[in-house]
Amino acid sequence: MVEKLPLRIALGKHQHVAPLKDGRVTSDRIKFEFKEYDPLPNAFRTMVRTGELDVSEMAIVTHLLAHRFGKPITGIAIPLWSRLPHTNLVCPIDSRINEPRDLEGTRVGVRAYAQTSGVWVRGILKSQYRVDLNRITWVTMEDAHLAEYKDPSVAIRNNKPLSLRPLMMAGELSSIMGERIIDPAGIRTVVPDAENAALDWISDTGIVPINHVIAVKNDLLTEHTWLGKELMNLFQAAKAIATRDDKAPAPPEYGFEANRRSLQLAFDFSADQSLTPRVCRAGDLFLKL
Repeated sequence: MVEKLPLRIALGKHQHVAPLKDGRVTSDRIKFEFKEYDPLPNAFRTMVRTGELDVSEMAIVTHLLAHRFGKPITGIAIPLWSRLPHTNLVCPIDSRINEPRDLEGTRVGVRAYAQTSGVWVRGILKSQYRVDLNRITWVTMEDAHLAEYKDPSVAIRNNKPLSLRPLMMAGELSSIMGERIIDPAGIRTVVPDAENAALDWISDTGIVPINHVIAVKNDLLTEHTWLGKELMNLFQAAKAIATRDDKAPAPPEYGFEANRRSLQLAFDFSADQSLTPRVCRAGDLFLKL
């Protein structure tokens, strides 16, 4: 009997990966050792800064920065989490912000400048609503997951003891973005009719904005050439069981080609926002599975 490859892995609490975690989907080649992180972004930081994980859910912009700074990981285009950028930028319900361009000349809060949600929101603001991103001061709460990355001059670090939502409600920020779970009390979206605006944008472009994928250590992929395909098959099987038996909402389609345009647009936005010195090609960061 061939000994299974042990893999330390971190995944979020998504319905479509539950069959992997609870043992309904198993592999003859891999033995998963699941590691839990709360909040989940701590797993991204661990994956790119230490050797404590072999496979991890990964924010796509963190993965991009890992590529920029030579971290030995490769992506698999398995979208584990996505969100609608238009709905993710909020302001107080009585705010004078009536449309996205009203943000110019104000301070907008985000957990980190390199946060994937923030890259998507800023990209939509500029490309769809003609907002001058350089006329906004981006107030951040923490550094990027990559220690080597330094924020651009348009970003400043918050030095007050309040978190994003209280800072906005106190009038320190005109709006905020990047909250994983948005409490609707006392707020509204900066983009009018944001959900429909997002769905119209997806319909027009054919692009579903994705936030999280899978990252794997390069040395494991080199030593075990079957590993990438095996992981894809396992996640596909978990999704099929979760959507059929657990009635889980279907995530975006898995696979590089299905997600290439979404990944590339996020990487285009990242270069435009000074996260990378040039536009990186999605095909250089992901397995072609």
